[in-house]
Amino acid sequence: MKVLLVEDERKIAEFTAKGLREHGFVVDVAATGDDGLGMALISEYDLLILDVMLPGRDGWSVLSELRGRGVQVPALFLTARDGVSDRIKGLELGADDYLPKPFAFAELLARIRTILRRGPVRQPDVLTVGDLKLEPARMTAFRGETRLDLTPKEFALLHLLARRPGEILSRHYIAQQIWDMNFDGDSNVVDVHIRRLRIKVDDPFERRLIKTVRGVGYALDDAG
Repeated sequence: MKVLLVEDERKIAEFTAKGLREHGFVVDVAATGDDGLGMALISEYDLLILDVMLPGRDGWSVLSELRGRGVQVPALFLTARDGVSDRIKGLELGADDYLPKPFAFAELLARIRTILRRGPVRQPDVLTVGDLKLEPARMTAFRGETRLDLTPKEFALLHLLARRPGEILSRHYIAQQIWDMNFDGDSNVVDVHIRRLRIKVDDPFERRLIKTVRGVGYALDDAG
């Protein structure tokens, strides 16, 4: 899952991004409303976390602009403005939730998972491809009865492939989704991580699920 965090308070941004990454999320951070709006318009995210009081364009304006352009990505306001009128305004602008600061990270994580489960494209609690089963909320993966020992980055990569089974994902797209948006898509980092993932997901088992489409990218597919 890829999250855009728009937060100008550096310590909060670092703390929140670090916590989300430890739980398998890919996180981009913007420090101003204008930067956040630009990133949300040019990249694909599963969730926006927006502060309200930002340098330049505020969080209200960012979400209003996105909704006006038809961008329906789920959004959560994370802000010190906790008045009832502020919460109502945020929800009326199209936010999915509103969490006042200071906040407990565990509560933020629970709310994020709730939003993602009920988002525009509801994410199932369990993803299956052949005998592969992923439980995103628990960050666990199994082949048959065998639990796979994956790093957060490996799980994020497998989760990305499993969300679009049978679809060929280009190296550039994978790089954008799993690494930061400035990643050099011409490097071999995607291939290296796919190779490591195969060692755990495919090599011990008779049926291989991770397919290579030479010159294009990778797919997770139980067919053939």
